[in-house]
Amino acid sequence: MRTLIDDLSASSEETAALIARLQVRSSTLHNAISLSADVAPLLLADFVVRYIEHVPDFIEAIHTIARDANINEQVDPLLKVAVDYFLRPPELVHGSSALQVLLAEAYLAHRLLEEINDRFISLCGSPLVPMDTTRANIVAHELIGEPFAIELDQAVLFSADILLTEHHFTGAAFDNFFAHHRAHGWSVELSRWPCLAADRSIFLNFTGPD
Repeated sequence: MRTLIDDLSASSEETAALIARLQVRSSTLHNAISLSADVAPLLLADFVVRYIEHVPDFIEAIHTIARDANINEQVDPLLKVAVDYFLRPPELVHGSSALQVLLAEAYLAHRLLEEINDRFISLCGSPLVPMDTTRANIVAHELIGEPFAIELDQAVLFSADILLTEHHFTGAAFDNFFAHHRAHGWSVELSRWPCLAADRSIFLNFTGPD
C-alpha cells in the first residue's frame, strides 16, 4: 500500500491533475469549509495526500495494538477489508485520475475504521482505538462529491454489518482490553502511535474569514 501511495503522490502529473480538479471543486464546497480562493487548491491537495497516507499508518497501529492485546485474530479481518479497498477495490470505485481513485479508496478505509470504532463504543463502552477522523472524513466526502460519496458510505455500512455478524468480538482478552482502556485511557497508545490523533494532523487548519 505504501509503495502504491508513494509512487502516485510523487507523480507531478497526478499532482497537477489533482490540483486542477480541486481548483474547480473548491468553489462548490460546503460553506463550513472556508478557504481563500488563491490557496484552496494547494491546501486541499495537501489534505488529500495526507489523508491517503494515513491509511497504512492506521492499519499498522491497530494491528500492533490488537496483537499486543491478543485480540488480533478477531481484529485482523477488519483490517484486511481496509487493505483490500486499496489492493482490490470494489467495482463502484472510479475516478478521472489515479489520485482521485486513491482518495475514494482511502475514504472507504477511513470510514470503515470510523464505523467499526463507533459500533465498539456502543457495544463495549470504548473504541477499538482512540482515533477520530470524523471531520477529515467530512472534508473527504465533500471533495469526492455526491452521489458517489453516498455510494461509498453505503458500501462501508454493508461491510461493517457483515464483519460484525461473521466475527464475534467476545472473550476474556476482549473484556480485559476494553476494561483496561475504559479505566486508564489511551495515553500509552497515543504516545506510541501519534498517527491515531489523525483528526488533528490531517484535518485542514482552515482560517475562516475575518
